[in-house]
Amino acid sequence: MAKIDLKFLDKYDSDITIKTIVCEELTDIFISVQMQDEGYGIVLDKSTAIKFAKTLRTEINKIEEGGSNV
Repeated sequence: MAKIDLKFLDKYDSDITIKTIVCEELTDIFISVQMQDEGYGIVLDKSTAIKFAKTLRTEINKIEEGGSNV
């Protein structure tokens, strides 16, 4: 099994990162935000994580279409 640590860097500050982790019970997704020496996170159940992913894709489509989310 590959050992990979995939994290996403903030557009303006590479010291701010976000990554996702499957919780040990394999039923929830933990989204971790690291800001220098501080860490924050949120735990989403599967259905909420799916809704979040769909919402994110919708917002990306708005950017591609040149539209506004307002």
